[in-house]
Amino acid sequence: MQMPFRSSLMTVKPEWIDINGHLNMAYYNVLFDSSVDELYPHIGFGEAYIAATGCTTYVAEWHIRYLRELHEGNEVYALFYLVGFDEKRFHSYSELYHKDGWLAATAEGLTLHVDQSGPKVAPMPQNIQDALGAYKSAQIEMPDAANIGRRVGLKR
Repeated sequence: MQMPFRSSLMTVKPEWIDINGHLNMAYYNVLFDSSVDELYPHIGFGEAYIAATGCTTYVAEWHIRYLRELHEGNEVYALFYLVGFDEKRFHSYSELYHKDGWLAATAEGLTLHVDQSGPKVAPMPQNIQDALGAYKSAQIEMPDAANIGRRVGLKR
């Protein structure tokens, strides 16, 4: 697997365009989420995992920065970085790039491992924790630290 993980090219659909003529903010989430769906089988998550264990992941917090407009037909890909993890959750950061190489958006989130029988937050199996550890260790490059852990607010 390439590090950081790079999704396949995704195309901005006409129905995702808002009244202002650019990608509606909701669909940035769709693009980021689709890229993670591609990554998950590489670390042990996915539909087979849910069927076998009754466990899945829920996003507890998600922050997007919209840096440059995307338009109908634009092709984009996402890069995924694992910032940190413990037995029940992981902190991720992703960047969404136009196929020409310019950065369109960033996303940062906290994802929980959830036993759906509760539902309740539960420890991840050791093989998934090991896969996350291997992923984190294999990341040679990391994004600019100034982009991670940003707060929303007005300066006083």
